[in-house]
Amino acid sequence: MRLLVRPRARGIALAAAVVVLALNACTGRDPVSRGKVRAFDTSFDITLIGVSRERAAQATELLTSDFETMERAWHAWKPGPVTRMNELFNAGSEPFTAPPSVMPILRLARQLSLQSDGLFNPAIGHLVRAWGFQGRSTDCLRPPPQSVIETAVNANPGMGDIQIDGLRVSSSNAMVKLDFRHIQLGFAIDQAIARLQEMDINNASIVADGAVRAIGSRGGNAWSVSVPGPDGGGILATLRIEGNEAAFTLAPSRDGFTWEGRRFHDVIDPRTGYPAEGITSVTVLHPNASTAEAAANALFVAGPDDWPRVARLMGLRYVMLTDDQGRLLMNPAMQARVTLHTHNREVIISEPLT
Repeated sequence: MRLLVRPRARGIALAAAVVVLALNACTGRDPVSRGKVRAFDTSFDITLIGVSRERAAQATELLTSDFETMERAWHAWKPGPVTRMNELFNAGSEPFTAPPSVMPILRLARQLSLQSDGLFNPAIGHLVRAWGFQGRSTDCLRPPPQSVIETAVNANPGMGDIQIDGLRVSSSNAMVKLDFRHIQLGFAIDQAIARLQEMDINNASIVADGAVRAIGSRGGNAWSVSVPGPDGGGILATLRIEGNEAAFTLAPSRDGFTWEGRRFHDVIDPRTGYPAEGITSVTVLHPNASTAEAAANALFVAGPDDWPRVARLMGLRYVMLTDDQGRLLMNPAMQARVTLHTHNREVIISEPLT
């Protein structure tokens, strides 16, 4: 199973397909069903073990509907619940009733942002918009004026500015603008896995652009995932996925745009207003894909010196990073889970995280 680097653009087209591999019944092997769902402008590859053709088709149809609903609900700039909430936040309104479709991801994003010391910050949608990373073609992008960046940074919008009381929400900062780009893929995968478990499907994996979550086993064997190098070329490592677990790799170097010979990506450091520097990729293993994705974003922003502190704040157990000098950084627990496929990188093992 190849874990590819996630792209940045997201769309709303969906499609689904199911293929059941033909296996000879006398072999005693469980059938392997593969489905594909198109959402968030990427493909979700679904593998189901021991599931009939009919149940696989039903599962993929349900996941297609679920992904479509989630994508419409969480879109950061097209008309929908999140854009309406952002309008109310920016207007400095009194508390309002938030759409139920947004509340679960909002609550989790707020919690993870606070745990990350604000380095994972979905409230900086104004900065993301200023950089052009909300639906504009990268062919015409350029850095925003310094004054625009300074205005957004000085306002210091954060998830802690959002107050939640049941379904009632408000913001004490008019510059809060939600953009769930660095948690929504993982959150959608977690919801999809929960749907499969509701259907009593307990051996499966879902893979989509940097994210994988697996449950059970693959015919009695552990799932594994290949992590490419930060530039997308070659295989950097293979990770074991044990039981119910997720892995997320954030490596944005191939995305973004080039301006005057410098490359800019969409992992914005909320403290500076500019793309984060010092790290080229982060891989996090965690029981759920939502936390793995948000944590990868936070560690990317934290940089090569501060990542252990932030990892501890977020309760992480398995982390691997590459820095802009080409070095591999990881904690001892991750070292025990990873098989490296490179011999020309310096490897630095941190103190244990737990």
